[in-house]
Amino acid sequence: MEQLNRIDLRGVVGKAQIRTVGERKVANFSLATSRAYGKRDGSSVMETEWHNVVAWEGGMITDLSFINKGAKLFVTGRMTYRKWTGNDGQDHYDSEVIAAKVEPINESLSSQIL
Repeated sequence: MEQLNRIDLRGVVGKAQIRTVGERKVANFSLATSRAYGKRDGSSVMETEWHNVVAWEGGMITDLSFINKGAKLFVTGRMTYRKWTGNDGQDHYDSEVIAAKVEPINESLSSQIL
C-alpha cells in the first residue's frame, strides 16, 4: 500500500518572516483557512484555523517575495510534528506544513476560491 502525507491549503497569510539561512531563503508564515457551516438552529458559523507553514526557496518554490501579510496563497506540502523539552522541563509540541509549492491566488478569482 502506498502511503501519502499531503496537505493542500488555500488561505490568507497572517504573520510572515523571510530570512536567509546559509545561501537559501526560507519563509515562516501563518496561513488562515476558514469554513462556514450552518447549525441546526439555522444560525451560521465561520470557523478559522491557523496553520504554520515553512517554505524553502528552491525546487518548485522559486520566489518568496509575494509571501506577506494579507496575501492569498495556495500551498501544497506535507505535515510534520515536532516535540521538544523547554527550559522549564515541560514537553512542547508543534505541527508545521513543509511547503513543496506556494502560489499566489489571482485576486480576480479569489472571491470564488476562498
